[in-house]
Amino acid sequence: MEGTPDALCNLLISKGELKQNIFQETLNSLLLFKEAAKEFDDYYRDSYEEEHEKVTVHYTNRNQYEFQLKFAGDILIFIMHTNIFEFSRDHEVMRTPYIKEDKTRSYCGVIQIFNFLADSFKYNRINDLGYMIGRIMINKDGHYYVEGKHELAQVFNNFSSNKIDSEAVHHILHSAIEYTLNFDLLLPNYDEMKIITVNDMLQFEDQNMTLKTGKRLGFRFEQDVTDEKK
Repeated sequence: MEGTPDALCNLLISKGELKQNIFQETLNSLLLFKEAAKEFDDYYRDSYEEEHEKVTVHYTNRNQYEFQLKFAGDILIFIMHTNIFEFSRDHEVMRTPYIKEDKTRSYCGVIQIFNFLADSFKYNRINDLGYMIGRIMINKDGHYYVEGKHELAQVFNNFSSNKIDSEAVHHILHSAIEYTLNFDLLLPNYDEMKIITVNDMLQFEDQNMTLKTGKRLGFRFEQDVTDEKK
């Protein structure tokens, strides 16, 4: 009977165990991403860095739920959220037979991928902007769905058949790196940058620049225009 202590306890147990299982599945997936990023770092160092010493790759394990991969002038930061989410009712996956067969498949852990300029951290430019290029949703069965730029989302959005494993992780990571390398920093319009404050200039001289720098600053990029047409 609904509302009884036993019914509430059973709901507590079923929901709690479901979310704990998803959490562990997502954490295991993050470990696969960490291994793939470290492998890419090692491969570049062994194969290319000696000959191209000005172009570096560096993997950093920041904590249990986060790591970063720096390459050339960019940084990718992968962050696992510690909470579990459900797709909204309006999301396309909710209309698939895969979810209709088992509603608990719609609950997922989330790993987000952010792109920042390496100089933003090097010079402590706290006002610079990052850009989330994708996020990976992983359910209790290790099935995953990717949202983001078309280089990622259009390849990895078959939730019913995509299963997270080492091969899938390498593919997602390499696609994220490729997208980032092609997502260039464009010069903003002159009129948008011609007036600054005295404080901005003083901070600029101290290398702790308050002028915002980022790959998206109120104007569209050629890559994004292409995305919109697809």
